[in-house]
Amino acid sequence: MTGITKESPFDLRNAAAYAEWREQKITAGTRALSAGFVAISDPMNMADSEVEAILSRCRDTNIALYSTPPETDDSILRGNLRAMADRLGMGEPEGHRSKGEAAIVALTVSNRPSQRGFIPYSRKALNWHTDGYYNAPDNTIRGFILHCVQDAMAGGVNQILDNDIAYIRLRDENPDYITALSHPRAMTIPETQEEDGTLRPASIGPVFHVEGDDLIMRYTARTRSIEWRDDPVTREAVTFLQNLLIEGDPLMLEAKLKPGQGVFNNNALHNRTAFDGDEVGNHSRRIMYRVRFNNRIRST
Repeated sequence: MTGITKESPFDLRNAAAYAEWREQKITAGTRALSAGFVAISDPMNMADSEVEAILSRCRDTNIALYSTPPETDDSILRGNLRAMADRLGMGEPEGHRSKGEAAIVALTVSNRPSQRGFIPYSRKALNWHTDGYYNAPDNTIRGFILHCVQDAMAGGVNQILDNDIAYIRLRDENPDYITALSHPRAMTIPETQEEDGTLRPASIGPVFHVEGDDLIMRYTARTRSIEWRDDPVTREAVTFLQNLLIEGDPLMLEAKLKPGQGVFNNNALHNRTAFDGDEVGNHSRRIMYRVRFNNRIRST
């Protein structure tokens, strides 16, 4: 990876810095398994202790589960999410094509022309990915909030894994995997035509790159409409990572979010199980609000 200092744990030549950072990450990830949710009493006016609890968890693992009092007024709820994001220094949201009021996207079963056929708007399982993996480099997603408005009657469980842990597993298996996945042409999402006729250009870039002290990951486990660099080590690395995510890692967090609950994160790896199968009919009550940012959560 370019731009990495010799003191960085991401310098493959610096075994000592990596070992120290690795131990800290594994310890923090283990602690997070039993940490539960940070309770936020008033989302419009987060207490300093609540903010620090979120920031501390995101510094340690890039992920913080939270709970707020369920809110039935949609306008208030959207305002709450934006207020919390502002308090956490996430800046202005990404201008997503499906955004609604306050630039928040409602993830629910939908037949709208702009959403039909896209798995996030269906009841199907959503495979492992980081958000915005298809975005152009100047529109990198570095953080997002996922908030439960209404949970599914059955299923709809999220798993989430700190990208740093994925990096550790790959590097421990073979440091060459990191080199391969850091290549500037490691992963290509081909160009595609949107419903409105516009063309989304091909997205070409690495899986891993470093910005200052932060590891940024761009990944999807999809097997269609994706091109991996034609290199033996890249293929081995992709297979290893896919198997890791399928088999499960001891430090994966898992939660079926309830109304008022959510997750702040620095665009960690995540998935979603299928929900509300045919036995409950054609409708699903599940609604998740998502708001994405080009910034990480501040000071994390």
